[in-house]
Amino acid sequence: MDNSRLGGHYLQKYDNELEGVRNRVLAMGGLVEKQIGDALTAFVDADVKLAEAVMQADLTVNGFEVSIDEECSRILARHQPTAGDLRFLIAVIKTITDLERVGDKADKIAKMAIRLAESDRPKNNYSDVYGLGERVLKMLHGALDAFARMDTEAALAVVREDDAVDNEYEAIMRQQMTFMMEDPRNIGRIMNVIWSLRALERVGDHARNMCEYVIYLVKGKDVRHVSMEEMERTATQPR
Repeated sequence: MDNSRLGGHYLQKYDNELEGVRNRVLAMGGLVEKQIGDALTAFVDADVKLAEAVMQADLTVNGFEVSIDEECSRILARHQPTAGDLRFLIAVIKTITDLERVGDKADKIAKMAIRLAESDRPKNNYSDVYGLGERVLKMLHGALDAFARMDTEAALAVVREDDAVDNEYEAIMRQQMTFMMEDPRNIGRIMNVIWSLRALERVGDHARNMCEYVIYLVKGKDVRHVSMEEMERTATQPR
């Protein structure tokens, strides 16, 4: 954190509070990242016990969101931060909301894994779902890394990846619809797969959101709902 804050006064306690918030966001992010990875493994391996552990961890993720939100509110009330510190707290509040929702998606995938555990499995053993999941997991990791380093270039790389994820998701969805039409007996199983695919696609969207907050934090400009070209100009312009 910048030590020249609050009109030139350096307050060690205040600086420690902001650093503590940052560390808790990263801890929450690490847990959510593990949730998604474990949910994917449970889905492919039909591991009911691991899926149940993912669902149980969602309570911890929810607790992180509440406690970090409360700490941000206390800092806002106590110190009335401005400029970069205020943007940091706003970005944190938005980021933990997205992380909590990613945790919800992990919970949903875990539930689908349990439903599918006893079903007949396709020849590829859901390798297409796992492939999409690995790609999305990489986006999530990249978003957390961009936040940790306040790196707008890294954030941009994650945002660019979102289109490729969307394209892969749509291709797999078309394939799943074809499978349903070919054999209506598979409709129930494939619907559970579709719900899982949708959850993974949304994880990519949340990772993108988190990267937009990083750009806002570093550059001071809201880049939501702007073109990719404008986002790139904002993210790469000198500070």
